[in-house]
Amino acid sequence: MHQLTIPQRIFSEMIDHCRKGYPYEACGILAGEGHVASKLYAMTNIEKSPVSYQLDPKEQFNALKDIRANHLSMVAIFHSHPSSAAYPSLTDVNLAFYEDAVYVIVSLSESTPVVKGFSIKQGKIEEAEVAIQYG
Repeated sequence: MHQLTIPQRIFSEMIDHCRKGYPYEACGILAGEGHVASKLYAMTNIEKSPVSYQLDPKEQFNALKDIRANHLSMVAIFHSHPSSAAYPSLTDVNLAFYEDAVYVIVSLSESTPVVKGFSIKQGKIEEAEVAIQYG
């Protein structure tokens, strides 16, 4: 099972970004080392859709350039589901091109956001543990 550890500050930033994007899907990248996120890149969903997302290509290019410059790696891609469960849609699975990244989905369909992570490889979905690091 894949695991992803997200410091509480970054976790809160991710939730805030997803809430600000409502009613559309919000998206972004988490970078870090190993399985621990240390930096969040909030991205623009250029689709402006409640059911799909596409990272702004220029923002994505700049984020990946910054990740390399800081000797980090992309550990996760996150996006929100404004009105559905925290589980990958068929579109999410079909567009999961980064097999080493955890795909984090933030469901905003309940009063408290539900956050789950997934490993998606060759169309196969496996849940990944998402741990919040406090302190």
